[in-house]
Amino acid sequence: MFNQLEILSNEQNEKLYTIRSYIKNLHSVCVAYSGGVDSTLVTSLAFEQLGSKAIAITGVSPALAKTLLEEARSQAKWIGIKHLEIETSELDHIGYSKNPKDRCFACKKELHKHTTFLSTKLNYKIVLDGVNLDDLADYRPGIEAAKQAGVISPLAKFKFTKKDIRDVSKALGFPWWEKPAQPCLSSRFPYGDEITNKRLKMVEKAEEYLKKGGISEVRVRCQGTTARIEIPQDQLENFFKNYDFNKIVQYFSNLGFNCTSLDLEGLISGKLNR
Repeated sequence: MFNQLEILSNEQNEKLYTIRSYIKNLHSVCVAYSGGVDSTLVTSLAFEQLGSKAIAITGVSPALAKTLLEEARSQAKWIGIKHLEIETSELDHIGYSKNPKDRCFACKKELHKHTTFLSTKLNYKIVLDGVNLDDLADYRPGIEAAKQAGVISPLAKFKFTKKDIRDVSKALGFPWWEKPAQPCLSSRFPYGDEITNKRLKMVEKAEEYLKKGGISEVRVRCQGTTARIEIPQDQLENFFKNYDFNKIVQYFSNLGFNCTSLDLEGLISGKLNR
């Protein structure tokens, strides 16, 4: 069992005890594991409670940045859990590539087609994911696809908020506890703006370039051939001082962007849902 290194509130301790007991009683599980803080907590607790009767599965596609895949691999190794990677083909489906408002439904449907198949084939009884209580208040059509596939969301079931997840992860000594949220690269495109492998690579390389300058949390929103940079507002001053705008524009131009701008409102998760 992971040792608790920091104090949690009574409510958080109760949630942690409850989810541990719940997972233990599932006997065997397959976790849909992206490497984000949420699914990594579920993955960690599954391995803690079930050992070899727990497995983590990551869906790999052009929408998953290579750096995030490397982080997922590293974290799984740190935890000690068996980690499988599966190639998903959501870009082959019009319900995804045309980027309708329910694009995430098509994505999760494709993902859980594989997770449920593998869980059955490998004799793992239940598929878990990292959906939490806060996710239920946002527009997340993928949650419905997961429900239809029979996937269980223990964090949401036991009312873990995003803050609870970070607090518990920190208390258990997980080095990734404050890792920034990193939704898939397809979230950078407004609904109706087509998603292609090439465009995903443009966004991925643009964000990697900016992160090398020292700002770890960044989005490059893409509409047509226009790039709009979003960074946290408290990082804007650093951005103006330490980044060479001419070099950014030139690099983005080489990637295929005809116009590059900075969003003065700052980074707001889920902004395109507005």
